[in-house]
Amino acid sequence: QLYLVELGGGLVPAGGSLRLSCLVSGQIVSTHVIGWFRQAPGKEREFVGSIRWYGDSNSKYGDSVKDRFLISRDNGKNLVYLDMNSLKPEDTAVYTCAATFNWWTTSASDYLTWGRGTQVTVNS
Repeated sequence: QLYLVELGGGLVPAGGSLRLSCLVSGQIVSTHVIGWFRQAPGKEREFVGSIRWYGDSNSKYGDSVKDRFLISRDNGKNLVYLDMNSLKPEDTAVYTCAATFNWWTTSASDYLTWGRGTQVTVNS
């Protein structure tokens, strides 16, 4: 069993920055991919970005966060980070980390394990 827990979240002013962490525990394997998704009230879940758990540390991002958000990992601490910069009110959402074996997907339906999410609110 794989477990994911989001850490961080909260209230931040527009233009500010915030770091979320995803604590990974249990049966993580080298071929896992950890992704971040977000969902705002009344909207569909949106792919934020993802990174491989092991090896190549390249990451990829959804168009709405590209060049503002950065995903990284610290395998020694079992953490995947989501650094969010230049935050906008439209970034307000519940952010959730999830795991898949498919590096190429951006679809939530391909992710097998999910955390419970953490609220990020950006005020103008």
